[in-house]
Amino acid sequence: MRSVLLVKTSSLGDVIHNLPVASDLLRHWPQLAIDWVVEENFAEVPRLHPGVRDVIPVAIRRWRKQLGRGETWREIAAFRRRLRANCYDLVIDTQGLTKSALITRLADGLRCGFDAASAREPLAARFYDCRYAIPRNAHAVERNRWLAAAAAGYAPDLPLRYGLHPSMQAAANTCILLTATSRDDKLWPETHWQALGQRLAARGLTCLLPAGSARERERAARIATGIPGASLAPPSSLGELASLMAAARGVVGVDTGLTHLAAALDRPVVALYVATDPGLTGVHAGARALNLGGKGQCPSPDDVFGTLAPQLDGLVAP
Repeated sequence: MRSVLLVKTSSLGDVIHNLPVASDLLRHWPQLAIDWVVEENFAEVPRLHPGVRDVIPVAIRRWRKQLGRGETWREIAAFRRRLRANCYDLVIDTQGLTKSALITRLADGLRCGFDAASAREPLAARFYDCRYAIPRNAHAVERNRWLAAAAAGYAPDLPLRYGLHPSMQAAANTCILLTATSRDDKLWPETHWQALGQRLAARGLTCLLPAGSARERERAARIATGIPGASLAPPSSLGELASLMAAARGVVGVDTGLTHLAAALDRPVVALYVATDPGLTGVHAGARALNLGGKGQCPSPDDVFGTLAPQLDGLVAP
């Protein structure tokens, strides 16, 4: 085995869930060249894995809004040329969508993916050379790993490793609070964040709140005013946020891709769910990544602090 192309384009959490596939493959073939097709907005994530040779950005989300522009078609042509520049032993699509299957079909190599009963979109299976039945009731991380193991012919029994090694920004005694998410029904109440932050501050921890859009920053600023010593993180790239979180003492976050990134970085993480079920897509990274709540549930600040505190006791900052 010399080279493998991974196709996992989006979203942020899904891309993070695919990182252990690269780690698994490299433990069987240490000299393996791994390339990865990913949406341009998430390209920094696979670049954090030292075993990924080349990241090939795709811009489906942007292109389909600009199909009338000549520049769009030139970009598509350049992407196809880059995709065909290598002949791979395996091309593995762990996305299981029609759009990812079409990308897989364009690549040169044995194309592998879920069978129709296992894929998120059954039509995707028509575009693969090899199709595999993978249980749908398993966590997304394990489904990705089992598919890659089936395609590459090894037993899927390796310890879970995400393989991320970002540089770390100094953040001694910092707790990251990820308060923003893509849907309002996934938000945790602002008063809950403030109550939690006050207890963390009493433990000597400084709370840092990342936020992206103007609306997110306004909400994070309101929360921070009720937490002694809290501040907003400066606007940051995914790589910069990874560096901040890798150095943090702990992370608390709602159902958002950044919470999965914190778990992948092996920090103590408590993920909060109020509108979705974490069973198949919650944080999944061992004993230090814990899910609280679920659909129609809302963890209390006491629940969250009680879950996080034992992980902070005696923990030495990285």
